Amino acid sequence: MSALNTVIVPIHRAGWPFIGAFAVVSAILAAIWWPLGWVGLIATAWCVYFFRNPNRMIPDRPGLVVSPADGRVSMITTAPPPPELEMGPAPMLRISIFLNVFNVHVNRVPIGGVVTRAAYHPGKFLNASLDKASELNERMAVRLRLEDGRELAFVQIAGLVARRILWTIAEGETVRTGDRYGLIRFGSRVDVYLPPDVTPLVVVGQTATGGETVLADLAGTEPARTGRLS
Repeated sequence: MSALNTVIVPIHRAGWPFIGAFAVVSAILAAIWWPLGWVGLIATAWCVYFFRNPNRMIPDRPGLVVSPADGRVSMITTAPPPPELEMGPAPMLRISIFLNVFNVHVNRVPIGGVVTRAAYHPGKFLNASLDKASELNERMAVRLRLEDGRELAFVQIAGLVARRILWTIAEGETVRTGDRYGLIRFGSRVDVYLPPDVTPLVVVGQTATGGETVLADLAGTEPARTGRLS
C-alpha cells in the first residue's frame, strides 16, 4: 500500500468538477480533430496535477510552526495583522509563502490551537508576490489562540490568476498542526503572523513544503538562520 501511495496521489474534492469539465472538453475536441484531443488531454492531466492533495509527515513537537503551504519563502518582515482579525496595530513577524501554479495548493494549519476569529475580506487580484497584496488582495484570515495563551494569524491571499479562496475552518474550532483547512485556485500566497519575539527558521528564497517545513519554534532559542544559493 505504501508503494501505491507514492504513485497515486489523492485529489482534493474541489478539483473533481474541474477535472470532469476538462475531460468532457477534451473528448469534444478529440471528436472534432484528434490532435486537439491530445491538447485537451494534457490540460486535463495538468488539472489533476494542480488539485493533488498529498499526505505529509507533520512534526508534532510542541511549539513548532510549520509552513501552511508549498511554495517559496518570498518575504520575512514585520507588519500588523489584517485589521479584520482585531489583533491591534502592533507589528508581528510575517513570513510569506508564494505559491506558483505548479505547487500543491492545499493549505494547512501552521500550529495547533483554537480559532478565535475567521474573516473573509474581498479585494483585488494583484500579483501575490507583491508586498501590498497582503493589504489589498482578496483574503481569508484566521486568528488562532495557542495553549499558552499567545496568538498568531495565518492568511490565504488570492493572486493574479487566483479567483477563489476555499476554506473549511470556523470560529471556535480546535485545530491541530498540519490539518488541511483550505485551498486557493490558481497561484496565490499564504502569510503567517508570529509574535515579534519569535525567530524565523527559514530564509527568503527557500522552498517550503506545507505541513513539513518548520518556519519557527515558539519554544526555541536558536538564532535567525541565514542562507545562500549554491
